[in-house]
Amino acid sequence: MPRKEQGWVTFQTSEDERKILEEFCEQSQRTKTEILRELVRSLNQHSPAPILPPNQQEIQEKTYTQKPDIESNIQKKSLKVSSRNILKGVVKRVVYGAVNSEVTLEIIHKVELTSIITRASAEELELSEGKEAYAVIKSNDIVIARE
Repeated sequence: MPRKEQGWVTFQTSEDERKILEEFCEQSQRTKTEILRELVRSLNQHSPAPILPPNQQEIQEKTYTQKPDIESNIQKKSLKVSSRNILKGVVKRVVYGAVNSEVTLEIIHKVELTSIITRASAEELELSEGKEAYAVIKSNDIVIARE
């Protein structure tokens, strides 16, 4: 099956654009695929800017305004971790127990990961259905078995 039919998107970038993307990935500890998926998903949340000829884009970028985003005014620090397996997902459910909580993230459609964390951690992270969160996987050993 051709890549296009599998959902692949391929495009060329300039060397400067690649450097920008790679630096952003390094700073945010995310892959290029994660960053680009997030960008595509965010397109639904904003009204589209008009497409202009290249000579008018710079003028338009200076004058185009959107509703102020409160979160963008808050300085965020990126968390640096040694784990290299970091998967972004959406919280599907949180089951609070007396001491621990069971948190399920949907990583991609119908792919879910469940983790048991302390109730205090779940509350501190303000986890609730629909919020974005990350599964950080640190493992020295993964065992595969069959019956």
